[in-house]
Amino acid sequence: MNTSPDVILGIETSCDETAAAVVSADPGADSGRVLSNVVLSQLDDHAPYGGVVPEIAARAHLKHLDGLVRRALAEAGVVLRDLSGIAATAGPGLIGGVMVGVMTAKAMAAVTGKPFLAVNHLEGHALTARLTDGVAFPYLLLLVSGGHCQLLAVEGVGRYRRLGTTIDDAVGEAFDKAAKLLGLGYPGGPLMEKAAAQGTNNDRFELPAPMKGRPGCDFSFSGLKTAVRRHVETLGGSPGPQDVADIALSFHRAVGDSLVDRVARAMTLFRDAHPDGATLVVAGGVAANKVLRARLSDLCDRRGFRFVAPPLALCTDNAAMIAWAGLERLRLGLVDDLDFAPRPRWPLDPHAAAVPFAGVKA
Repeated sequence: MNTSPDVILGIETSCDETAAAVVSADPGADSGRVLSNVVLSQLDDHAPYGGVVPEIAARAHLKHLDGLVRRALAEAGVVLRDLSGIAATAGPGLIGGVMVGVMTAKAMAAVTGKPFLAVNHLEGHALTARLTDGVAFPYLLLLVSGGHCQLLAVEGVGRYRRLGTTIDDAVGEAFDKAAKLLGLGYPGGPLMEKAAAQGTNNDRFELPAPMKGRPGCDFSFSGLKTAVRRHVETLGGSPGPQDVADIALSFHRAVGDSLVDRVARAMTLFRDAHPDGATLVVAGGVAANKVLRARLSDLCDRRGFRFVAPPLALCTDNAAMIAWAGLERLRLGLVDDLDFAPRPRWPLDPHAAAVPFAGVKA
């Protein structure tokens, strides 16, 4: 019987963070330990363009990844022979960056003879609460990461049922676009949250709560962005500091109203399928927003759900979540061949469009 801990190196290069981490867990343990978690942000490289430039991102990953891997191993106090496997984000994401991480991981796996684990970036977010809090399956997941905004029933590693998704902009995209309209810069989420903290009246600017009261669990945020634009135009195109703060505050209220409404509906569907399931996990970059966390935590208190959100450092893109997802897959024997092809698109629930959840009409 093997009593040695599993030790996994994770690599993340799907967007504009270059990251490497080492995670370990004892056999059979429901949670893990982050031995190192190194992240190099490319924010300054992309900020002048108001968004991520794929070519710049890929070149930065190529330049820095090897050094970050060496640093992650050193901080964890391990060498390559100590590893149980090597995991890398293999999609979805900007394909140039994904290829840099995958090829690096494959080369290391080939040289060391260690298993290679191709990880879905979204699964990394989805399983982070198990790394940090040992959350048991099944649980309800609100995944709000970059261009993704989904509600999923997480029933096991690789087993996801999508309850709702965005029909246009994701909430993270809405934050970025609203911030740009308000002249706040990029990335929008943290800047909007900072501006909202200076707001004094969240009713001063009327903003819609998209999809609130509608059937189903889908999201839509393009109309909210359009409403922000109209208010900016009404203010002559250059709102003052208090205008910006109050619009940002109203924006948070509208997003919170929408998320609470959609998640409440998903809770009902989830409980119908899993009567004993009573945990809501919020993961992804937008999960770092303290205002939205508070709204969702309050909803859980009212509905009898446990609320779990990873530490802020593990909400945004990082390699610890990739290492943990790789560890979970390794335990199940889900090892990948070295001919695995990186994927720019990779849905967690490939059957979502064709297979309704728990009897819900399509």
